[in-house]
Amino acid sequence: MEVSVSRAVPRSRQVLALVAGAAALAGPLALAGPAAGAEEPPAPYTVTPLRFTVEAGGRSCAVDADLYRPAGVDAAHPAPAVLATNGFGGSKSDDSTAAVGKAFAERGYVGLVYSGLGFGKSGCLISLDAPEADGRAAARLVDFLAGTRAADDGTRADFVTRDGEGDPRVGMIGGSYGGAVQLATAAVDPRVDALVPLITWNDLAYSLAPNAADRATPGVFKWQWANGFYLIGEGQPLLSPSLDPSRINSLGCLHFVTDACDTIRLLNSGRYPAAATERMLAYARSVSPVSYLDRVSAPTLLVQGQSDSLFNLNEARATYDRLRERGVDTRMIWQSWGHSGGQRAGELDLGDPGASYVGRRILAWFDRYLGKDTAADTGPAFAWYREGPDGYGTADRVPALSQQLYLSGDGKLVDNRTKVARGSRQYANWLVPTSHSESSLAGTIGLPDPRPYDTPGTYLGWTSAALTGPVDLVGAPKATLRVVSPATERVQDSGDAADKLVLFAKLYDVAPDGTKTLVNRLVAPVRVPDVTRPFTVELPAIVHRYETGHRLEFVVAASDTAYSGNRGIKPVTVVSDPESTGTLSLPLVEGRVG
Repeated sequence: MEVSVSRAVPRSRQVLALVAGAAALAGPLALAGPAAGAEEPPAPYTVTPLRFTVEAGGRSCAVDADLYRPAGVDAAHPAPAVLATNGFGGSKSDDSTAAVGKAFAERGYVGLVYSGLGFGKSGCLISLDAPEADGRAAARLVDFLAGTRAADDGTRADFVTRDGEGDPRVGMIGGSYGGAVQLATAAVDPRVDALVPLITWNDLAYSLAPNAADRATPGVFKWQWANGFYLIGEGQPLLSPSLDPSRINSLGCLHFVTDACDTIRLLNSGRYPAAATERMLAYARSVSPVSYLDRVSAPTLLVQGQSDSLFNLNEARATYDRLRERGVDTRMIWQSWGHSGGQRAGELDLGDPGASYVGRRILAWFDRYLGKDTAADTGPAFAWYREGPDGYGTADRVPALSQQLYLSGDGKLVDNRTKVARGSRQYANWLVPTSHSESSLAGTIGLPDPRPYDTPGTYLGWTSAALTGPVDLVGAPKATLRVVSPATERVQDSGDAADKLVLFAKLYDVAPDGTKTLVNRLVAPVRVPDVTRPFTVELPAIVHRYETGHRLEFVVAASDTAYSGNRGIKPVTVVSDPESTGTLSLPLVEGRVG
């Protein structure tokens, strides 16, 4: 694997950030006005409000949009187009969303920015970026860019570059909710030429109720994130007053499609009977790229955030792997910021794209696939932000697991099976959470959040020896575990998945003074499929340097404040011996542990 470093320019004006408790394109791009007495310069582009009546999800409704047309672009001098929409809870009117239209119009692209279904002044229900609703609605806007349909006021676009009759050259960009809709659109409309989804999901079932051990078994409810978004969605008629009947659901929901409301109610109930749970999982996946990526062929530049407990790096990795398996040109960047915050100097700045590594990559992506510039360098297959002056590391593939450690019976994390001490250790959950990783919305809205903690007796930890040199971890660690829990074994086959054992795996950085850091506050929730068998846990991917003298600590905890937990008290014992013990595998790009 070739690994190199691209130096990022150390300045950033935040342009992509979080909107209304979710990620959306953010940060106004101000256009400098003329000096006093100076002649007014010609406008670089015009902005025209438009509305489109579309059929989406069985309803007819209006989509509210703004058309950004660069000066000099006309039928004789056409230009490619960029289509974008808002993050969850936002609209086309956000400074953040409008920034996309402005930024690309200034660079000669036709921009069409719209409010997603159910948001702003657009009608229809919130359908979670379903291909047959949100994807089809976006495809009707592609028709407009192709010149084959008019806006409701009769406006037509005859100034977009075409690759054929009815086929405009168009790319899409957007974050979070505005990211998944790109993949949904490309799945139903092959005319889309390039995608740049930022900090979005692969599988909503994993996002909202993750099971890091087995995606076929219902996961652990991420109740803070899920209910936060649910309240934002149901509050849209109040946040954006409208008498549009297409925005109201009379079947037990206010603003979402019925299946979405049924899903949140089931998750909040704390009971997961097999039939209802299977329907919930099937619905969540039906509106997720995991179910339709085989229909996506547009070149895709994935940008995901390291600081993101809503849609973690594993989501982008799953999309990346599937698209590349099918031969789709796909690249991936792991930037610092995500739904949980984490903005760093030198990251994406659409106000001056050439001044940031990610910005240059996006511009090159559109230059290549929209501008048809075959000399445009679309960059390496994989890049990741890392602290310090080095900027972004790059490689021709995602690092593989390269070192295996062993869980010793004395609480040590050792680098050789022969060093494993025989022994057993036990923890038990309480009826209230006793471990804390994060307050899920705190990073989004800038509130303080207590440091992560674990209460003695409710977790087990295994700690490595002090490192003799720095260790760089890039990727998702994996752990193999076997636990003993007679209280769980008696009820786990009840037919209700809520009776299975819940635990949380995580990886700390322990400084020489004992200070512990939970990297990006990320944990791996697990609902153990069967406590009588070993199971493998995929932890959230991280990018982190463990400095000389620091230690790695692998922890299994009984609970977490940001998630639902065990039903009843379920003591857990972990037994270790040299012949049979748990393991922790790490994807390292520099250094070794032990």
